[in-house]
Amino acid sequence: MSRSVQSVPKVDGKARNIVLWVLQAILAVLFVMVGASKLVGAQDMVKLFQDVDVGQWLRYVTGSLELAGAVLLLVPRLSALGGLVLTGVMTGAVLTCLFMIDQSPVPAALLLILAAVVMWNRRQLTLGIVGKGDASG
Repeated sequence: MSRSVQSVPKVDGKARNIVLWVLQAILAVLFVMVGASKLVGAQDMVKLFQDVDVGQWLRYVTGSLELAGAVLLLVPRLSALGGLVLTGVMTGAVLTCLFMIDQSPVPAALLLILAAVVMWNRRQLTLGIVGKGDASG
């Protein structure tokens, strides 16, 4: 009598999908709020980009990318692309916090990791559009 023993329990595909959708919804809400505050010129965002000393144009680009990424997260076949956009934006945010402004990179790094988790776990959906993956997931 031999039994197969697994040391790590396997996450059910349905449960994984639900967890990812909850994560995507939370990220979308966060990035809509932050992106919109950049685009409408919230005082703290204007000051932040003054401290970066690159110009306010970057605030508009960043806010637009955050809004676009948030929307893409909510479109099933484009959710990995949304994760990719937001991973890029948050990589820039982490580097900015580390080298250009006096701010902790931890919140940006956490959002970077969460966006990367979505990007990686939804990659097959997005790759299915271009015929490079199976569209299940």
